[in-house]
Amino acid sequence: MENTAALPRPELLQVAEAVARDKGIEKDEVLTAMESAIQKAGRSKYGAEHDIRAQIDRKTGEILAYPMYSVVADDADPAETEDNPKSLIGLTKAREIDPKVNVGEIVIDYRKQLSVDFGRIPAQTAKQVIGQKIRDAERIRQYNEYKDRVGEIINGIVKRVETGSVIVDIGRAEAVLRWDEMIRRETFRTGDRIRAYIMDVRLESRGPQIFLSRTHPQFLAKLFAQEVPEIYDGVIEIKAVARDPGSRAKMAVTATDSSIDPVGACVGMRGVRVQAVVNELQ
Repeated sequence: MENTAALPRPELLQVAEAVARDKGIEKDEVLTAMESAIQKAGRSKYGAEHDIRAQIDRKTGEILAYPMYSVVADDADPAETEDNPKSLIGLTKAREIDPKVNVGEIVIDYRKQLSVDFGRIPAQTAKQVIGQKIRDAERIRQYNEYKDRVGEIINGIVKRVETGSVIVDIGRAEAVLRWDEMIRRETFRTGDRIRAYIMDVRLESRGPQIFLSRTHPQFLAKLFAQEVPEIYDGVIEIKAVARDPGSRAKMAVTATDSSIDPVGACVGMRGVRVQAVVNELQ
């Protein structure tokens, strides 16, 4: 392990900012991913038995790396611990670094700054870690963005069709419209514009899964809310919806104001409002 002076690396901050902007995540998340990658690369250089704590200065971009130890009792038998002996430090020596540290805690030796010039193979490892961490952050961002939008209507473009299901590009994510959530006789091709109801959003191992529907009864209700201002404003209330998707549908409505005809408002002048919904639902 070697001491080295850390140099300002403003280009590191510029890269982090560009990646964050491109992926729609926080800049600090990218820098944290870089720190994790540097730590992993450091173990490749100094040996897997050494624990490394890496920090990137948020103002200058300089990379600082230090050895990190788990604190054990002075008389502890390394063979009885799960940690590698080289990553352990006795309490007496640990308190020379941090007088307040106790057994079972982690201590970072800021007196020993390590080189971050890791070489080709550790650098490749670091690149892989950064990519994975950024993908994970992007998935969490997508989930948080769409989990509260269940029950909304969303517009998208058909990206591809896979075994009957339609993959829809909805802007900052992809959504799935399964064959059993499509209206009968309805077909889509790549590039088609599509409007659908966000039925469910789940965070799975491969990322957030956004499920759409065009047969859900609430899709009909939300379409009417878009076409009829009185529903959107709450003057007319939808009491119940029943659908045989692609064939027929019924909706029960009531008005909070006795001077308003709820059915007439939903039908619209010459049926223009209801016809817009009919055309969307085929």
